[in-house]
Amino acid sequence: MGLPERETVTTAPLPEAPVPPSATGAPPLLTATGVRTAFHTPRGPVQAVDGVSLSLSEGETLGIVGESGSGKSVLGRTLMGLITDGPGTTVSGTVLLGGQDVHALSPAGRRALWGTEVAMVFQDPMTSLNPVKKVGTHLSESVRLHQGLSRAEARERAVDLLRQVGIPEPARRARQYPHELSGGMRQRVVIAMALACGPRLLIADEPTTALDVTVQKQILDLLQTLARDLRMATVLISHDLATVAGRTDRVAVMYAGRLVEYAPTAAVFDRPRHPYSSALIASIPRLDLPPHTLLPTIEGRPPNLLHPPPGCRFAPRCGAATDRCATESPPLAAYAGDRDAGGVVACHHPLGAAEEAAV
Repeated sequence: MGLPERETVTTAPLPEAPVPPSATGAPPLLTATGVRTAFHTPRGPVQAVDGVSLSLSEGETLGIVGESGSGKSVLGRTLMGLITDGPGTTVSGTVLLGGQDVHALSPAGRRALWGTEVAMVFQDPMTSLNPVKKVGTHLSESVRLHQGLSRAEARERAVDLLRQVGIPEPARRARQYPHELSGGMRQRVVIAMALACGPRLLIADEPTTALDVTVQKQILDLLQTLARDLRMATVLISHDLATVAGRTDRVAVMYAGRLVEYAPTAAVFDRPRHPYSSALIASIPRLDLPPHTLLPTIEGRPPNLLHPPPGCRFAPRCGAATDRCATESPPLAAYAGDRDAGGVVACHHPLGAAEEAAV
């Protein structure tokens, strides 16, 4: 069966938001402006990412959060250049990495970029590892390709990388196959593969999926330590706000393909401005809650991205929605009364706006 015929992607008008400055104030390493990614299906185009703009500087960590289907993983792959404009997809907007437009590069140019400038840690390590190749081979192939090392030098580098990510007996593990390692060790191998050529940007897409809680913490601590020591910019993608709390400088909250809030992590957790951000935070279990407390839920379902609503996409599930919300898409705008905080929110009636206006 061939690919479905390309269709023109049309969505409700959304003004382009300026790219917010980085949390550190340093020149951005990554700048994405008006990024849109649509997949063409037999039933029509699905706008998985719709008008996302963000920036990231060296050494900064950005968390991208939202429920399943919000477009987080598609955005990560679009930023890396894994998803490009083609017969089954439409990709627009610009992604600048170190001054280079990722989507303007040739396929060979993007391959040269992967590993050296940007690398990715995927959700399931078993899908990233070849089951018939030894662990050391996964690592040595990359450094031989990009750094021109000899076979012996590449083997030594592979062992060093395994040691760097905390794998015991790295020389022995390098001679093993992926199925001989635990889930946590396999994820460490995938992280070592991503770091093999010293990328400036690391995109971690749900890096702790299917791992137990203790191993999850170890992996997240490892990523945080490596990012700090190597001065890497990091994008941490998760469906769970608790995962990025205390580990990121800023948080981008996505809903139905769009950014609804983008602010310093402390601002999002201490005083979320978008009703969706507030609802996500309220759903996190806390130790101070009485036993058998029922956590609040968000009623309804996310919109069908084949036919998204004309106004705010969260309006059908929002208790504060008005007629304006149902017909007019809210642009990202600076926090009212607190413009120096560096936060933006896409909401006609942001939480706390009335109180700040009265001050």
